[in-house]
Amino acid sequence: MTTEVQWSELQRDPKGVAALADRGDVRVRRRDGVPLLLVREDSASSAADGALSAARALRNALAHLSADAAADTLMEEFPWVDLLPQADRRRFVADFVRAVGASAELGRWSVLAQVLVEWKATAAIHADPALLEELTRSLDEDLGPVPPPDGS
Repeated sequence: MTTEVQWSELQRDPKGVAALADRGDVRVRRRDGVPLLLVREDSASSAADGALSAARALRNALAHLSADAAADTLMEEFPWVDLLPQADRRRFVADFVRAVGASAELGRWSVLAQVLVEWKATAAIHADPALLEELTRSLDEDLGPVPPPDGS
C-alpha cells in the first residue's frame, strides 16, 4: 500500500510521515518536480533480492529453451516480437536475457526498458515495408561530410 502526502506535510510533520513509511511506501508529491517515493531500506533490500532471484530464474529458464521456443514464450508478453525476422527474434531473446540479468544486478530496470524500447522500434520498422525498404537500401552516393554534433 502506498500512502500519498504533500511535500509540505513532510516538512511540517517528518515524524508523522516516517510513521507512515513504517507501515508502507509513501509517495511525496511536489509542485516543482517528480514525486519522491519513501521506502524503508529493509523493504527495498528485500525487493531487490527478490528481483535478482526472479531475474536469475527467468534467465536460467530461458537458457534451457531453444532460441525459437524462448522467442515464442516472450511473444506472449511482447506480441510485436512476431514482426521480427527469425534471426532478429533470436537476437532479441539474447538481448532480453542479458538485460534482465544486468537490470537485476544493478537494480536499474531502465536497462531492460531501453532494450524493449529499441526492439519494439525495430519491430515497428519491420511492420512498415516502405520504411524498412528506405532504412535498409544501400547508399550509392556520398552525402558529404558529417557535421559535428550540436554543442561541440
